[in-house]
Amino acid sequence: MLNAIWFGMMLVSVITGLVMGRLDAVVSAVTDSAKLGFEIALGLAGIMALWLGIMEIASQSGLINVFARIVRPIMRRLFPEVPDDHPAMGAMVMNISANMLGLANAATPFGLQAMKELQRLNTHVNTASNAMCTFLAINTSSIQLIPATSIAFLAANGNLHPSNVIISTLIATMASTIVAVISVKYFATLKYFKIEEQE
Repeated sequence: MLNAIWFGMMLVSVITGLVMGRLDAVVSAVTDSAKLGFEIALGLAGIMALWLGIMEIASQSGLINVFARIVRPIMRRLFPEVPDDHPAMGAMVMNISANMLGLANAATPFGLQAMKELQRLNTHVNTASNAMCTFLAINTSSIQLIPATSIAFLAANGNLHPSNVIISTLIATMASTIVAVISVKYFATLKYFKIEEQE
């Protein structure tokens, strides 16, 4: 779908350039944008390698497990229908902990595993359960303690203090996660979203 959207945007640009007699400006913009994209990507590579290395050290040293122990009591309250010793709970805890540390690559497999395990607990296989919706809301809003990607992007673009976004990002992501959890829990109480139990 995204490929079709991008192709459509490029096609419209070329057609508009032809109609307006500004095809040279379109070609120039494409060249300039490609150069800018390459320069940004090159700058990001080094910064991302540094942050991902730091995060990998944190992962290998057991820092994710420390976060997992901290968030486990909260998870019991958010997911009362998931048994504490179920593999879904462990996968969700690891996913959320990895996301909090900015380890998106490490978090993705845990997220997929969590959804797979939650589906096994789901009595209505064609409808997402409350636990699945709650997990998706938390995963999407995701509290960020270390916004590695934002820091890398700012540093690559010449910002002298890229780590200044840490506090504002933490506040914003905490607010988004709180709103996401309140919303999903509220919608779960509405009759429209409740699943009728089959006899």
